[in-house]
Amino acid sequence: MSRTPPRRYWLTGASSGIGAALAEEILKTGAHLAVSSRQVAPLKVLSQRYPGQVLVVPGDLTDSQTVREIGEQIREDWGSLDTVILNAGTCEYVDAKQFDASIIEYVVRTNLLASSYCIEAALPLLRKGTAPHLVGVASSVTYLPLPRAEAYGASKAGLRYLFESLRIDLADEGIEVTVVSPGFVETPLTAKNDFPMPLSWPVGKAARHIFARLKERPLEIAFPALFMAALWPLSKLPAGLQLAIGKRMVRKPAPLKDPA
Repeated sequence: MSRTPPRRYWLTGASSGIGAALAEEILKTGAHLAVSSRQVAPLKVLSQRYPGQVLVVPGDLTDSQTVREIGEQIREDWGSLDTVILNAGTCEYVDAKQFDASIIEYVVRTNLLASSYCIEAALPLLRKGTAPHLVGVASSVTYLPLPRAEAYGASKAGLRYLFESLRIDLADEGIEVTVVSPGFVETPLTAKNDFPMPLSWPVGKAARHIFARLKERPLEIAFPALFMAALWPLSKLPAGLQLAIGKRMVRKPAPLKDPA
């Protein structure tokens, strides 16, 4: 009696945060997982903990040639992919008083262009896979304009549009597309935030939720539910009211103290 071969995944941003926690959830099922990030050491540790299941394909995903080489290595080793989860990304905040276009360029390249390079490499492999599934990690920030989020929000809004358009164009090939829209998750990236993160989730809880929902192949996975319940109505307000809300969220500089 023939045994069903393990499902083959490619996960980017797998060295820390949601990616590292998601890698654990995937590997615990016995699946095979190709892992990418700039940091090689955590990926090698993962491969030692799950011998025979992990394919380490590190590299800078903002380099299109590097991504092509990663795709070629996966093709040579496995021949196909069943699920691709594009999770790698970064966040940098903008100071409008000293607007720096290089921040926009860096964040868009890391979050949006790198994902497009990965999609180019992944689609031929997904077309050879079983029940192919393409997953992109966007953000709930795309629902509402927020102060200092010009770079991050623009990159994630672009990513959302890219995946939602691809969903239409890939439907007749049987490649399903899911967008993940997390709220605040406690990761090394968000640890740098200097503002409150309401209803934030531990990274392990977020990864378990994402992986459980992926089995249903929804169009979108948005969480936490309470956070989304508050955010969604705000996203439907007129632009003037959204502006008023955003202005109230702007962090004011600390008042100057009178000299002693």
